Amino acid sequence: MTKRHGFLGEFEQMLLLAILQLGTEAYGPDVARELESKAGRRVSRGTLYSGMERLQKKGLLRWEIEAVTSERGGIPKRRFDVTADGLDALRTSQRALTNLRAGLEELLG
Repeated sequence: MTKRHGFLGEFEQMLLLAILQLGTEAYGPDVARELESKAGRRVSRGTLYSGMERLQKKGLLRWEIEAVTSERGGIPKRRFDVTADGLDALRTSQRALTNLRAGLEELLG
């Protein structure tokens, strides 16, 4: 369990992992593409950003606005990053799942 927020849900884990996979290129549309390509999960823009907002409020994710450019018509880009607490939460979830899977390798394949 994380220090203040309980266990991460499946979608929260997927969001954090996708952002970590993208590194410095973790922008909203890229996170959505990462979820679709690697997890087979399509998400709407609203679902994506509300999930990231929840993670930000929990202190597991942060974002910053990049400089506005003319190529986006003056619309700023938000780049996302997983916090140290976010990494801790992922590690805790991974340990819990590993412990629960122990002894079930033959059944789960």
